[in-house]
Amino acid sequence: MNDTADQESTPKPETRKAELTDTAIRNAKPKDKQWKLSDKKGLFVLVHPNGSKYWRMKYRFAGKEKMLSLGVYPDVSLKAAREGRDNARKHLSNGIDPGCIKQQNKQANKEANENSFETITREWYAKYSPNWSEEHSKRVIRMIERDAFPWLGNKPIANITAPELLVVVRRVEERGALETAHRLLSYCGCVFRYSIATQRADRDPSGDLKGALPPYKSKSFASITDPKEIGGLLRALQNYNGTFITRTALKLAPMLFIRPGELRKAEWSDFDLEKCEWRIPADKMKKERVHIVPLPKQAIKALKELFPLTGNNRYLFPNTRTAGKAMSENTVLNAIRSLGYKKDQLTGHGFRHMASTILNEQGWDDDAIERQLAHVEGNKVRAAYNYAQYLDERKKMMQHWADYLDSLKEGGSIVSLFKKSG
Repeated sequence: MNDTADQESTPKPETRKAELTDTAIRNAKPKDKQWKLSDKKGLFVLVHPNGSKYWRMKYRFAGKEKMLSLGVYPDVSLKAAREGRDNARKHLSNGIDPGCIKQQNKQANKEANENSFETITREWYAKYSPNWSEEHSKRVIRMIERDAFPWLGNKPIANITAPELLVVVRRVEERGALETAHRLLSYCGCVFRYSIATQRADRDPSGDLKGALPPYKSKSFASITDPKEIGGLLRALQNYNGTFITRTALKLAPMLFIRPGELRKAEWSDFDLEKCEWRIPADKMKKERVHIVPLPKQAIKALKELFPLTGNNRYLFPNTRTAGKAMSENTVLNAIRSLGYKKDQLTGHGFRHMASTILNEQGWDDDAIERQLAHVEGNKVRAAYNYAQYLDERKKMMQHWADYLDSLKEGGSIVSLFKKSG
Protein backbone atom coordinates (compact mmCIF):
# COMPACT_ATOMS: atom_id res chain seq x y z
CA MET A 1 0.00 0.00 0.00
CA ASN A 2 1.52 3.28 -1.18
CA ASP A 3 0.34 5.65 1.56
CA THR A 4 1.75 7.10 4.69
CA ALA A 5 -0.42 8.74 7.34
CA ASP A 6 0.24 12.30 8.39
CA GLN A 7 1.03 11.07 11.90
CA GLU A 8 4.52 10.03 10.74
CA SER A 9 5.59 13.67 10.47
CA THR A 10 6.30 15.84 13.47
CA PRO A 11 3.33 18.23 13.90
CA LYS A 12 3.87 21.95 14.15
CA PRO A 13 2.93 23.67 17.41
CA GLU A 14 -0.47 24.71 15.98
CA THR A 15 -1.36 21.11 14.93
CA ARG A 16 -3.77 19.27 17.20
CA LYS A 17 -3.32 15.51 17.72
CA ALA A 18 -6.87 14.90 18.85
CA GLU A 19 -9.60 14.10 16.35
CA LEU A 20 -11.29 17.23 15.03
CA THR A 21 -14.80 18.35 15.93
CA ASP A 22 -17.11 20.64 14.01
CA THR A 23 -17.07 23.10 16.92
CA ALA A 24 -13.28 23.30 16.86
CA ILE A 25 -13.25 24.04 13.14
CA ARG A 26 -16.01 26.62 13.41
CA ASN A 27 -14.25 28.43 16.27
CA ALA A 28 -10.79 28.37 14.69
CA LYS A 29 -9.56 31.97 14.32
CA PRO A 30 -7.29 33.25 11.53
CA LYS A 31 -3.69 34.19 12.29
CA ASP A 32 -1.02 36.20 10.52
CA LYS A 33 0.07 33.08 8.65
CA GLN A 34 -1.69 29.95 7.47
CA TRP A 35 -2.08 27.30 10.11
CA LYS A 36 -3.71 23.92 10.27
CA LEU A 37 -6.06 21.86 12.39
CA SER A 38 -5.30 18.18 11.93
CA ASP A 39 -7.75 15.31 11.98
CA LYS A 40 -6.55 11.73 11.36
CA LYS A 41 -4.99 9.80 8.48
CA GLY A 42 -3.57 12.85 6.77
CA LEU A 43 -6.73 15.01 6.82
CA PHE A 44 -6.50 18.59 8.08
CA VAL A 45 -8.06 22.04 7.76
CA LEU A 46 -5.82 24.82 6.46
CA VAL A 47 -6.88 28.14 8.01
CA HIS A 48 -5.96 31.20 5.90
CA PRO A 49 -5.28 34.70 7.29
CA ASN A 50 -8.52 35.90 5.69
CA GLY A 51 -10.51 33.31 7.67
CA SER A 52 -11.13 30.86 4.79
CA LYS A 53 -10.83 27.19 5.74
CA TYR A 54 -9.75 24.58 3.20
CA TRP A 55 -9.78 20.81 3.52
CA ARG A 56 -6.50 19.13 2.59
CA MET A 57 -5.18 15.57 2.74
CA LYS A 58 -1.47 14.83 2.85
CA TYR A 59 -0.38 11.51 1.38
CA ARG A 60 2.56 9.78 -0.28
CA PHE A 61 2.53 8.12 -3.67
CA ALA A 62 5.47 6.55 -5.51
CA GLY A 63 7.78 7.84 -2.80
CA LYS A 64 6.66 11.45 -3.16
CA GLU A 65 4.67 13.55 -0.70
CA LYS A 66 1.51 14.98 -2.27
CA MET A 67 -1.49 17.10 -1.29
CA LEU A 68 -5.14 16.54 -2.20
CA SER A 69 -7.78 19.28 -2.02
CA LEU A 70 -11.14 18.17 -0.63
CA GLY A 71 -13.13 21.41 -0.68
CA VAL A 72 -13.90 24.39 1.50
CA TYR A 73 -15.44 24.38 4.97
CA PRO A 74 -18.35 24.70 5.74
CA ASP A 75 -19.53 23.90 2.17
CA VAL A 76 -17.83 20.55 2.69
CA SER A 77 -18.66 19.31 6.17
CA LEU A 78 -16.32 17.38 8.50
CA LYS A 79 -18.19 14.16 7.71
CA ALA A 80 -17.98 14.74 3.93
CA ALA A 81 -14.26 15.56 4.16
CA ARG A 82 -13.60 12.31 6.03
CA GLU A 83 -15.54 10.38 3.38
CA GLY A 84 -13.39 12.03 0.72
CA ARG A 85 -10.26 11.08 2.60
CA ASP A 86 -11.38 7.47 2.99
CA ASN A 87 -12.19 7.21 -0.73
CA ALA A 88 -8.73 8.57 -1.54
CA ARG A 89 -7.11 5.99 0.75
CA LYS A 90 -9.01 3.21 -1.06
CA HIS A 91 -7.49 4.38 -4.34
CA LEU A 92 -4.06 4.41 -2.70
CA SER A 93 -4.53 0.84 -1.47
CA ASN A 94 -5.15 -0.17 -5.10
CA GLY A 95 -2.02 1.58 -6.32
CA ILE A 96 -3.90 4.56 -7.81
CA ASP A 97 -3.00 8.21 -7.22
CA PRO A 98 -6.20 9.93 -5.95
CA GLY A 99 -4.88 13.22 -7.33
CA CYS A 100 -4.97 11.76 -10.86
CA ILE A 101 -8.52 10.50 -10.26
CA LYS A 102 -9.61 13.98 -9.21
CA GLN A 103 -7.99 15.56 -12.26
CA GLN A 104 -9.69 13.05 -14.56
CA ASN A 105 -13.08 13.73 -12.95
CA LYS A 106 -12.51 17.48 -13.24
CA GLN A 107 -11.71 17.14 -16.93
CA ALA A 108 -14.74 14.91 -17.50
CA ASN A 109 -17.00 17.44 -15.74
CA LYS A 110 -15.51 20.25 -17.82
CA GLU A 111 -16.16 18.38 -21.05
CA ALA A 112 -19.68 17.48 -19.92
CA ASN A 113 -20.39 21.15 -19.18
CA GLU A 114 -18.92 22.30 -22.49
CA ASN A 115 -21.11 19.79 -24.31
CA SER A 116 -24.27 20.33 -22.29
CA PHE A 117 -27.52 21.25 -23.99
CA GLU A 118 -27.52 24.69 -22.35
CA THR A 119 -23.93 25.51 -23.29
CA ILE A 120 -24.42 24.53 -26.93
CA THR A 121 -27.80 26.27 -27.10
CA ARG A 122 -26.28 29.54 -25.89
CA GLU A 123 -23.43 29.12 -28.37
CA TRP A 124 -25.96 28.57 -31.19
CA TYR A 125 -27.99 31.56 -30.00
CA ALA A 126 -24.91 33.83 -29.86
CA LYS A 127 -24.02 32.86 -33.41
CA TYR A 128 -27.41 33.33 -35.06
CA SER A 129 -29.39 35.81 -32.95
CA PRO A 130 -27.49 38.90 -34.23
CA ASN A 131 -29.32 38.31 -37.53
CA TRP A 132 -32.74 38.29 -35.85
CA SER A 133 -34.92 41.15 -34.71
CA GLU A 134 -34.56 42.17 -31.06
CA GLU A 135 -38.06 40.98 -30.18
CA HIS A 136 -37.61 37.61 -31.89
CA SER A 137 -34.25 37.08 -30.17
CA LYS A 138 -35.72 37.74 -26.73
CA ARG A 139 -38.72 35.53 -27.45
CA VAL A 140 -36.58 32.55 -28.55
CA ILE A 141 -34.12 32.53 -25.63
CA ARG A 142 -36.86 33.23 -23.08
CA MET A 143 -38.84 30.25 -24.36
CA ILE A 144 -35.87 27.88 -24.22
CA GLU A 145 -34.76 29.11 -20.79
CA ARG A 146 -38.25 28.63 -19.40
CA ASP A 147 -39.36 25.42 -21.11
CA ALA A 148 -36.19 23.42 -21.89
CA PHE A 149 -33.21 24.35 -19.71
CA PRO A 150 -34.71 23.24 -16.35
CA TRP A 151 -34.97 19.66 -17.67
CA LEU A 152 -32.36 19.39 -20.41
CA GLY A 153 -29.86 22.16 -19.67
CA ASN A 154 -27.26 20.13 -17.76
CA LYS A 155 -27.51 16.99 -19.89
CA PRO A 156 -24.74 16.20 -22.42
CA ILE A 157 -26.41 16.99 -25.72
CA ALA A 158 -25.24 13.73 -27.30
CA ASN A 159 -27.08 11.75 -24.61
CA ILE A 160 -30.51 13.39 -24.99
CA THR A 161 -33.02 10.96 -26.45
CA ALA A 162 -36.21 11.54 -28.41
CA PRO A 163 -38.43 10.34 -25.50
CA GLU A 164 -36.71 12.83 -23.15
CA LEU A 165 -37.27 15.66 -25.62
CA LEU A 166 -40.88 14.61 -26.13
CA VAL A 167 -41.57 14.85 -22.38
CA VAL A 168 -40.29 18.44 -22.46
CA VAL A 169 -42.39 19.61 -25.40
CA ARG A 170 -45.49 17.77 -24.19
CA ARG A 171 -45.20 19.58 -20.88
CA VAL A 172 -45.68 22.81 -22.88
CA GLU A 173 -48.52 21.30 -24.90
CA GLU A 174 -50.35 20.21 -21.75
CA ARG A 175 -50.54 23.77 -20.46
CA GLY A 176 -52.49 24.67 -23.60
CA ALA A 177 -49.61 26.25 -25.56
CA LEU A 178 -49.54 23.97 -28.60
CA GLU A 179 -48.02 26.58 -30.92
CA THR A 180 -45.24 27.22 -28.39
CA ALA A 181 -44.62 23.47 -28.13
CA HIS A 182 -44.15 23.27 -31.90
CA ARG A 183 -41.83 26.27 -31.88
CA LEU A 184 -39.79 24.86 -28.98
CA LEU A 185 -39.36 21.54 -30.79
CA SER A 186 -38.22 23.41 -33.89
CA TYR A 187 -35.66 25.51 -32.00
CA CYS A 188 -34.34 22.41 -30.21
CA GLY A 189 -33.93 20.79 -33.61
CA CYS A 190 -31.82 23.75 -34.73
CA VAL A 191 -29.61 23.33 -31.66
CA PHE A 192 -29.18 19.59 -32.23
CA ARG A 193 -28.27 20.12 -35.87
CA TYR A 194 -25.78 22.80 -34.84
CA SER A 195 -24.22 20.35 -32.36
CA ILE A 196 -23.86 17.80 -35.17
CA ALA A 197 -22.18 20.37 -37.39
CA THR A 198 -19.75 21.25 -34.57
CA GLN A 199 -19.08 17.56 -33.81
CA ARG A 200 -20.65 17.48 -30.34
CA ALA A 201 -23.46 15.06 -31.28
CA ASP A 202 -24.19 12.42 -33.91
CA ARG A 203 -27.91 12.85 -34.51
CA ASP A 204 -30.95 15.07 -34.08
CA PRO A 205 -33.61 13.38 -31.88
CA SER A 206 -36.20 16.03 -32.79
CA GLY A 207 -36.46 14.39 -36.20
CA ASP A 208 -37.90 11.27 -34.53
CA LEU A 209 -40.77 13.32 -33.12
CA LYS A 210 -42.36 14.28 -36.40
CA GLY A 211 -46.11 13.87 -35.90
CA ALA A 212 -45.76 13.42 -32.13
CA LEU A 213 -47.54 16.71 -31.45
CA PRO A 214 -51.04 17.49 -32.73
CA PRO A 215 -50.93 19.78 -35.78
CA TYR A 216 -51.27 23.47 -35.08
CA LYS A 217 -53.26 25.66 -37.42
CA SER A 218 -52.27 29.29 -37.23
CA LYS A 219 -55.14 31.60 -36.41
CA SER A 220 -55.77 34.74 -38.45
CA PHE A 221 -55.47 38.00 -36.58
CA ALA A 222 -58.85 39.44 -35.68
CA SER A 223 -59.74 42.20 -38.10
CA ILE A 224 -62.56 44.40 -39.41
CA THR A 225 -63.24 44.33 -43.15
CA ASP A 226 -66.79 45.67 -43.45
CA PRO A 227 -66.52 49.25 -44.81
CA LYS A 228 -69.21 50.64 -42.47
CA GLU A 229 -67.49 49.11 -39.43
CA ILE A 230 -64.13 50.42 -40.62
CA GLY A 231 -65.62 53.90 -40.79
CA GLY A 232 -66.83 53.59 -37.20
CA LEU A 233 -63.41 52.35 -36.12
CA LEU A 234 -61.62 55.25 -37.78
CA ARG A 235 -63.92 57.76 -36.13
CA ALA A 236 -63.29 56.10 -32.77
CA LEU A 237 -59.52 56.26 -33.32
CA GLN A 238 -59.80 59.94 -34.25
CA ASN A 239 -61.66 60.69 -31.03
CA TYR A 240 -59.21 58.80 -28.79
CA ASN A 241 -58.49 61.10 -25.85
CA GLY A 242 -55.00 59.84 -25.00
CA THR A 243 -51.67 61.54 -25.75
CA PHE A 244 -50.98 63.19 -29.09
CA ILE A 245 -48.16 60.68 -29.72
CA THR A 246 -50.48 57.70 -29.28
CA ARG A 247 -53.21 59.37 -31.38
CA THR A 248 -50.70 59.79 -34.21
CA ALA A 249 -49.69 56.13 -33.96
CA LEU A 250 -53.38 55.16 -34.13
CA LYS A 251 -53.79 57.37 -37.20
CA LEU A 252 -50.83 55.82 -39.05
CA ALA A 253 -51.47 52.18 -38.09
CA PRO A 254 -54.42 51.53 -40.45
CA MET A 255 -53.09 53.93 -43.10
CA LEU A 256 -49.65 52.30 -43.51
CA PHE A 257 -50.63 48.77 -42.36
CA ILE A 258 -47.14 47.75 -41.30
CA ARG A 259 -46.41 45.38 -38.41
CA PRO A 260 -47.02 46.88 -34.95
CA GLY A 261 -43.37 46.50 -33.94
CA GLU A 262 -42.17 48.28 -37.05
CA LEU A 263 -44.51 51.20 -36.34
CA ARG A 264 -43.69 51.69 -32.68
CA LYS A 265 -39.93 51.45 -33.38
CA ALA A 266 -40.04 53.87 -36.33
CA GLU A 267 -37.02 56.23 -36.33
CA TRP A 268 -36.94 59.71 -37.79
CA SER A 269 -33.66 58.97 -39.57
CA ASP A 270 -35.44 56.45 -41.80
CA PHE A 271 -37.95 58.99 -43.14
CA ASP A 272 -37.56 61.22 -46.19
CA LEU A 273 -40.55 63.54 -46.16
CA GLU A 274 -39.42 65.23 -49.38
CA LYS A 275 -39.53 61.92 -51.24
CA CYS A 276 -42.64 60.89 -49.30
CA GLU A 277 -40.90 57.67 -48.34
CA TRP A 278 -40.16 55.62 -45.24
CA ARG A 279 -37.30 53.20 -45.90
CA ILE A 280 -37.06 50.63 -43.10
CA PRO A 281 -33.58 49.00 -42.83
CA ALA A 282 -33.33 45.21 -43.06
CA ASP A 283 -32.27 44.75 -39.44
CA LYS A 284 -35.58 46.26 -38.27
CA MET A 285 -37.76 44.04 -40.42
CA LYS A 286 -39.15 40.62 -39.49
CA LYS A 287 -38.01 39.13 -42.81
CA GLU A 288 -34.67 40.98 -42.66
CA ARG A 289 -35.21 42.78 -45.97
CA VAL A 290 -35.18 46.52 -46.70
CA HIS A 291 -38.78 47.69 -46.93
CA ILE A 292 -40.07 50.87 -48.57
CA VAL A 293 -43.32 52.40 -47.37
CA PRO A 294 -44.64 55.09 -49.76
CA LEU A 295 -46.15 57.86 -47.67
CA PRO A 296 -49.51 59.31 -48.75
CA LYS A 297 -50.12 62.99 -48.20
CA GLN A 298 -52.21 62.24 -45.10
CA ALA A 299 -49.22 60.46 -43.50
CA ILE A 300 -46.89 63.36 -44.41
CA LYS A 301 -49.27 65.79 -42.71
CA ALA A 302 -49.44 63.65 -39.57
CA LEU A 303 -45.64 63.32 -39.43
CA LYS A 304 -45.08 67.04 -39.82
CA GLU A 305 -47.49 67.68 -36.96
CA LEU A 306 -45.64 65.13 -34.81
CA PHE A 307 -42.11 66.34 -35.60
CA PRO A 308 -42.10 69.41 -33.28
CA LEU A 309 -42.97 67.09 -30.41
CA THR A 310 -40.60 64.14 -30.96
CA GLY A 311 -38.31 65.26 -33.80
CA ASN A 312 -35.35 65.64 -31.44
CA ASN A 313 -35.82 62.06 -30.31
CA ARG A 314 -34.55 58.95 -32.07
CA TYR A 315 -38.03 57.49 -32.24
CA LEU A 316 -41.25 58.94 -33.62
CA PHE A 317 -43.05 57.34 -30.70
CA PRO A 318 -40.66 57.41 -27.72
CA ASN A 319 -41.32 55.63 -24.46
CA THR A 320 -42.73 58.10 -21.95
CA ARG A 321 -41.10 56.33 -18.99
CA THR A 322 -37.72 55.16 -20.29
CA ALA A 323 -35.62 57.65 -22.23
CA GLY A 324 -34.00 56.34 -25.38
CA LYS A 325 -36.49 53.52 -25.88
CA ALA A 326 -39.45 53.14 -28.18
CA MET A 327 -43.10 53.11 -27.21
CA SER A 328 -44.26 50.03 -25.31
CA GLU A 329 -45.62 47.22 -27.47
CA ASN A 330 -48.90 47.39 -25.53
CA THR A 331 -49.57 51.13 -25.96
CA VAL A 332 -51.47 50.97 -29.26
CA LEU A 333 -53.19 47.72 -28.32
CA ASN A 334 -54.34 49.16 -24.99
CA ALA A 335 -55.65 52.23 -26.78
CA ILE A 336 -57.70 50.02 -29.11
CA ARG A 337 -59.04 48.09 -26.12
CA SER A 338 -59.94 51.35 -24.34
CA LEU A 339 -62.16 52.20 -27.31
CA GLY A 340 -64.19 49.06 -26.69
CA TYR A 341 -62.69 46.74 -29.34
CA LYS A 342 -62.06 43.31 -27.87
CA LYS A 343 -59.35 40.81 -28.75
CA ASP A 344 -61.66 38.77 -30.97
CA GLN A 345 -62.67 41.94 -32.89
CA LEU A 346 -59.36 43.63 -33.67
CA THR A 347 -55.64 43.25 -32.96
CA GLY A 348 -52.66 45.40 -33.88
CA HIS A 349 -51.96 43.07 -36.82
CA GLY A 350 -55.61 43.30 -37.87
CA PHE A 351 -54.99 46.51 -39.85
CA ARG A 352 -52.79 44.50 -42.22
CA HIS A 353 -55.51 41.94 -42.84
CA MET A 354 -58.00 44.77 -43.32
CA ALA A 355 -55.90 46.44 -46.02
CA SER A 356 -54.99 43.18 -47.74
CA THR A 357 -58.61 42.02 -47.93
CA ILE A 358 -60.06 45.24 -49.28
CA LEU A 359 -57.25 46.10 -51.68
CA ASN A 360 -57.51 42.64 -53.19
CA GLU A 361 -61.27 43.03 -53.49
CA GLN A 362 -60.75 46.36 -55.23
CA GLY A 363 -58.54 44.69 -57.83
CA TRP A 364 -55.09 46.03 -57.01
CA ASP A 365 -52.17 43.94 -58.22
CA ASP A 366 -51.68 40.92 -55.94
CA ASP A 367 -47.89 41.16 -56.12
CA ALA A 368 -47.92 44.86 -55.27
CA ILE A 369 -50.08 44.19 -52.22
CA GLU A 370 -47.83 41.33 -51.06
CA ARG A 371 -44.74 43.46 -51.56
CA GLN A 372 -46.29 46.30 -49.55
CA LEU A 373 -47.10 43.82 -46.78
CA ALA A 374 -43.39 42.84 -46.85
CA HIS A 375 -44.28 39.23 -47.62
CA VAL A 376 -41.03 38.38 -49.40
CA GLU A 377 -40.53 35.52 -51.80
CA GLY A 378 -38.66 32.33 -51.01
CA ASN A 379 -35.61 33.24 -53.08
CA LYS A 380 -33.65 35.27 -50.52
CA VAL A 381 -31.05 36.60 -52.95
CA ARG A 382 -33.68 37.80 -55.39
CA ALA A 383 -35.86 39.23 -52.61
CA ALA A 384 -32.94 41.22 -51.20
CA TYR A 385 -32.76 43.25 -54.44
CA ASN A 386 -36.49 43.53 -55.07
CA TYR A 387 -37.52 45.79 -52.20
CA ALA A 388 -38.39 48.55 -54.72
CA GLN A 389 -40.40 46.21 -56.92
CA TYR A 390 -43.83 47.54 -57.99
CA LEU A 391 -42.95 50.83 -56.30
CA ASP A 392 -44.88 53.05 -58.72
CA GLU A 393 -47.96 50.87 -58.35
CA ARG A 394 -47.53 50.83 -54.57
CA LYS A 395 -47.32 54.63 -54.40
CA LYS A 396 -50.65 54.91 -56.22
CA MET A 397 -52.14 52.17 -54.06
CA MET A 398 -51.04 53.73 -50.75
CA GLN A 399 -52.48 57.13 -51.68
CA HIS A 400 -55.70 55.47 -52.82
CA TRP A 401 -55.88 53.53 -49.54
CA ALA A 402 -55.44 56.68 -47.42
CA ASP A 403 -58.13 58.47 -49.48
CA TYR A 404 -60.42 55.46 -49.16
CA LEU A 405 -60.03 55.43 -45.36
CA ASP A 406 -60.81 59.15 -45.25
CA SER A 407 -64.00 58.57 -47.21
CA LEU A 408 -65.08 55.78 -44.84
CA LYS A 409 -64.32 57.95 -41.82
CA GLU A 410 -66.52 60.67 -43.28
CA GLY A 411 -69.28 58.17 -43.96
CA GLY A 412 -68.92 57.82 -47.73
CA SER A 413 -67.27 55.31 -50.02
CA ILE A 414 -64.91 55.19 -52.95
CA VAL A 415 -65.37 53.05 -56.05
CA SER A 416 -61.87 52.14 -57.19
CA LEU A 417 -60.96 52.48 -60.86
CA PHE A 418 -59.19 49.14 -60.37
CA LYS A 419 -62.20 47.30 -59.02
CA LYS A 420 -62.64 43.84 -60.50
CA SER A 421 -65.68 43.20 -62.63
CA GLY A 422 -68.23 40.70 -61.37
